[in-house]
Amino acid sequence: MSDQFSEFGKRLCMGSGIEELMDDLGNALASGGPDVRMLGGGQPAHIPEVNALWRRRLEEIMASPGSLEKMLSNYDPPRGNPLFLDSIAALFRKNFGWDISAKNIAITAGGQTAFFFLFNALAGKFKDGSRKKILLPLVPEYIGYANQSVGDDIFCACKPLIQKIGDHDFKYRVDFENLRVDDDIAAICVSRPTNPTGNVLTDNEISHLSDLAEKHDIPLIIDNAYGAPFPNIIFTEATPVWNEHTILTLSLSKIGLPGTRTGIVIASEEIASAVSSMSAIVGLANGNIGQAIMEPLIRSGEILKLSSEVVRPYYVEKSRQARAWVAEEFDAELPYRVHLSEGALFLWLWFEGMPITSGELYERLKKRGVLIVSGHYFFFGDDDVDAWPHRHECIRMTFTMDERTVHEGIKIIAQEVAAAYAEA
Repeated sequence: MSDQFSEFGKRLCMGSGIEELMDDLGNALASGGPDVRMLGGGQPAHIPEVNALWRRRLEEIMASPGSLEKMLSNYDPPRGNPLFLDSIAALFRKNFGWDISAKNIAITAGGQTAFFFLFNALAGKFKDGSRKKILLPLVPEYIGYANQSVGDDIFCACKPLIQKIGDHDFKYRVDFENLRVDDDIAAICVSRPTNPTGNVLTDNEISHLSDLAEKHDIPLIIDNAYGAPFPNIIFTEATPVWNEHTILTLSLSKIGLPGTRTGIVIASEEIASAVSSMSAIVGLANGNIGQAIMEPLIRSGEILKLSSEVVRPYYVEKSRQARAWVAEEFDAELPYRVHLSEGALFLWLWFEGMPITSGELYERLKKRGVLIVSGHYFFFGDDDVDAWPHRHECIRMTFTMDERTVHEGIKIIAQEVAAAYAEA
């Protein structure tokens, strides 16, 4: 079967970690029943106040003559709805002093699509025969990047420094001493907060990476799917950053609209125009619904209030509670550690010296009705990273589901990890 596929086809048609994750997520949400503890996906929680807001906006659209028909029956330009683009630009000019206009912005069919466009536009094989790559200065990094190249592998990665904190906490930090930016690097890319770990690169780390990018005349790409100012699922101090050599991506998914598939790219006019061209070629135009729902909230600034006063506090408490259950259910004598939960929707657990792999732990947990993501998927881009035992000692679990699901899932994870060490 695979012989009929091109090299491009083989890379994108033969399965991936992100496909496995989304299959588990979709099937569990659609038909898993009460006995499936879905702790594996990036599904945002259904926050009552947020859901009420979406209902209000849909009612307003229905009540406004012609608005529903315009939203459902018209194509927007490939770059995005002009009113939406202007409102985004005005929000950042007013609140952060950024010198941007609608020409610096392009909409995509979700953040995942934005990165497919950006990675393949910037990296890969060039006309002169040279090849360039995307530098990931800190892995583990987002699972959805790994299989996005249409040609050869386009990532190179740097292992992090590991700072152990207390008996059961730790944090990854960028190892700047061993970070190399050579002529074959097309761009530097980080997620902030980082999916999968909840790590938030400090303002100093971002500043250092920005300086490196500017020095080498390459973009710094910041995946801001969970970050400030919206959805602001970030539990520590982090200043939103943008300038002409920064590509910032945002999304409406984690604020509560994943079904609308609306990504936002803020970049130089040249990059934003390129993304618009790719949207036209691949999909003609992007979805209208997310932009129509959100535009008045962006124009008024209500999105900032929603993010800081509703969304962020909700996830702060979910994170705190999940971390408390880990401390309650795991034997303190076990060599487990949890990455500092500084943002996003996940806990990242490290079982140092675990006698089974995280992939094997995934299978054991799946048999008991608990779905997590094996950590090895998030380590890619370098032979040293591939050979690092640490990549097989970690798992990612989400804390967005209801309390019973999260608590029971953590309890079963603790039991299976303890059993794995006891069997050794």
